[in-house]
Amino acid sequence: MSYDVLYVEFLYYFNVERDYFECHEVMEELWMEEGRNPLHQGLLQIAVALYHHRNGNVGGAIKLFSQGIEKLEFYPKFTLGIDLGKLIADSNAYLDKLLGIEEEPFEFYDLDIAIVHSDLTAMVEELKEFPPVKGS
Repeated sequence: MSYDVLYVEFLYYFNVERDYFECHEVMEELWMEEGRNPLHQGLLQIAVALYHHRNGNVGGAIKLFSQGIEKLEFYPKFTLGIDLGKLIADSNAYLDKLLGIEEEPFEFYDLDIAIVHSDLTAMVEELKEFPPVKGS
């Protein structure tokens, strides 16, 4: 199976660089190129939720996690070479913690997108050696 380079870059920025702003940039480009696919939009929204929480915008994080999870729940557990079911479960757990942050504060933490397709893993690994140029 082949994967769009923008999708591979999204996974690299998400799992390796932890640059959720850049995740947004590349996934938004792919989302627009691919006819505004809700799957891509949901992935984008999870990344932006993390970006918001990292920057202290809890309300924005709650909104984007909720919207992203809602879009992703319609897709198979394993899709696009990732364990989408795990990402949804992890996102739901994060959202639950955010909803209770007033009573039980917690520090920002990153999520991982589990890659289940070896070709996709290899493509992301290759970007570790030859990182994409941001904003290109």
